[in-house]
Amino acid sequence: MSNGIYLFIASLSFALSVSLMPFWVHWMKHKQYGQAIRAEGPKWHEQKSGTPAMGGVIILATVLLFSLLLPLFDLPTDPIFYSLVFSLMAFGLIGFTDDFLKIFKKENEGLKSLQKFIAQLVIGLIVMVWLVSHDHTLVIPFFATPIHIALLVVLFGIIWMTGFSNAVNLTDGIDGLSGSTTILSLLFFLIYALHVENYGIVLFISILIGGILGFLCYNFKPAKIFMGDVGSLAIGGALAAISLALNQPWSLLGIGLIYVIETSSVILQVAYFKRTGKRLFKMSPIHHHFEMSGWSENKIVIVFSVVTVIVSAVTLLWIW
Repeated sequence: MSNGIYLFIASLSFALSVSLMPFWVHWMKHKQYGQAIRAEGPKWHEQKSGTPAMGGVIILATVLLFSLLLPLFDLPTDPIFYSLVFSLMAFGLIGFTDDFLKIFKKENEGLKSLQKFIAQLVIGLIVMVWLVSHDHTLVIPFFATPIHIALLVVLFGIIWMTGFSNAVNLTDGIDGLSGSTTILSLLFFLIYALHVENYGIVLFISILIGGILGFLCYNFKPAKIFMGDVGSLAIGGALAAISLALNQPWSLLGIGLIYVIETSSVILQVAYFKRTGKRLFKMSPIHHHFEMSGWSENKIVIVFSVVTVIVSAVTLLWIW
């Protein structure tokens, strides 16, 4: 089967996403369901208050619809493909619940951190049991023998998926940033999946890229809609699941370096403040530090995207 079919599927996914998004934006505006902006954030973000949110709903709806319609295209699917769809939808459900409580029910806190964390662990457990049941192992860099101990593989995967789900969520703080870096990360995973001829993963990534690209058309500055936790938690979990399904989890440290840096900046900020009473960064996650240092949102998106391309290319050469 020609690889062009995957480009065609991605194009159809994009067309559906970019067509549905205006209706979602209009409905959210009509109902006055807008995003509340953190008071401690940059002052110039206050003008974004009330911007429609939960654009991730359309991304997930696009992926789900195509997953249901795949028999019409006679494309190869396998249990791994459906495990990735499940991970996207399940992590998205956590984010949807959190967003729903904040935006629709006006509960500022949304889901409690412990509730969200436990839900992420449970979903990670389900996905990892699914993967291990299909003979997945854990590859350790510089070690010749992969780990076949199911319990260790499952525990690692749970932590990995939970961590990166939250990491992408932290990155989703300025217009276009999360969507841009995620599409680039997915492209490099798609290239590797083509190389190892795992076409179920290629298919999933193709559909997801199309959905995110449709959203991104409305998320570039000035954003007409935000992704929301329903999108960022889902995509983060799916990225980690893809790296695990390819038996290349460590590659996500390179391909997803921006998410690692964003998360690390928050951890360092908290630790440094508790120790010294001072701030290491002007604000965390680190994209806000650059904002408050005078960088425009567009400049941050471009620089972070360039970093993603360079580091991902190096990572891809390493695992090829």
